[in-house]
Amino acid sequence: MTDFDAGSEFDRQVTTLVDKGYPALAGMTETAFRSLVDPLRAPVLARAATLEPPSEGRVPFLLVVTRALVPLEESAPLTTLAGKQKPGVIERFYAPGELERFVSLKELALPEGEVYVAFDIDRGEEFCNVVPQDALAAIAERGRTPLTMEEGIAFVTQYPEALAKNKCFSLGGTRFGDRRVPALWISKGAPKLGWCWEGNPHTWLGLASAGDRSRGTDR
Repeated sequence: MTDFDAGSEFDRQVTTLVDKGYPALAGMTETAFRSLVDPLRAPVLARAATLEPPSEGRVPFLLVVTRALVPLEESAPLTTLAGKQKPGVIERFYAPGELERFVSLKELALPEGEVYVAFDIDRGEEFCNVVPQDALAAIAERGRTPLTMEEGIAFVTQYPEALAKNKCFSLGGTRFGDRRVPALWISKGAPKLGWCWEGNPHTWLGLASAGDRSRGTDR
């Protein structure tokens, strides 16, 4: 047994999103935004007894806001590094209009809707210096799936310490259809959403993954 309180953590994550301005970016009132997210509480509490407290590289769950509600161009700058203030940036090598063409893999079978909850998030530092293709195969054998861009942003938004020097991570759940794999790393004291080649290993770049995901139930 642990003293981890899943309900309190759920409330903390909702408050973090509200404090960072997600309701306004979504064109909603705070009350409407909270009502949209609240159904995700049920699947979280249903697993409360099995959830482990968060550590630097692994957390029990994340509230994920998809780009259908808040575009990546607006959510990425809301991330910061632990103890820092500089806003996250998007790599300039994404061509104009290209970012929206990086889409989540169909095989992830992501929950429908604008928000959902992802469980058992691991930044995958064991895969630092491993070719992303090989890392993807390894997590698939474990019944896990790679994080999407939105999930990676949610990870750093809620747990800034997850993005650390030499412990950054790829987001193989979102692809363009070519050899590029999106990733989050540190640049000039801030998070950066960029991409690397699927066949190239990097000593500082692992591959983040999730156990599973849930949309919750509508009331």
